Amino acid sequence: MRTFRRLALVTAIIGLTAAASPGVAGATPGYGVSAVTIFDHTVGDTQYVLREITIAPGDSTGWHYHPGPVKGVVTKGVLTHNDSDCSIDGVYRPGGFISESSGTSYVHIGRNLGSSPLVLEVLYQNPVGSALAVSMPNPGCSFE
Repeated sequence: MRTFRRLALVTAIIGLTAAASPGVAGATPGYGVSAVTIFDHTVGDTQYVLREITIAPGDSTGWHYHPGPVKGVVTKGVLTHNDSDCSIDGVYRPGGFISESSGTSYVHIGRNLGSSPLVLEVLYQNPVGSALAVSMPNPGCSFE
């Protein structure tokens, strides 16, 4: 049953990808983050990777950017997402969809400011041979 739910989620994310604007996650370095790869498939020069990412309470991905667009859905907890100007550019609750642009112009951090684990299902559309996320220094924010 869990496999069926994940396949349904992948289908939904891919469908939203076609309808949504381009998305990001891994970092300065991140801490309290674990990931399980659910799906990894290459088509042409694009690698599609679906991962379940868990961020422990009080922890974060660290500052980073993605070489390719990223789409995700929060399944548990609350994701606080900050842009490199330190502002909060989104707060996502269960069922919330996030889309992150690719490239060095979109450095960001995902944080779990809550008291329970944050779980995301994330689809990376990555150039073959590239890291899923590239760590970056803190841009001068008072938090990691």
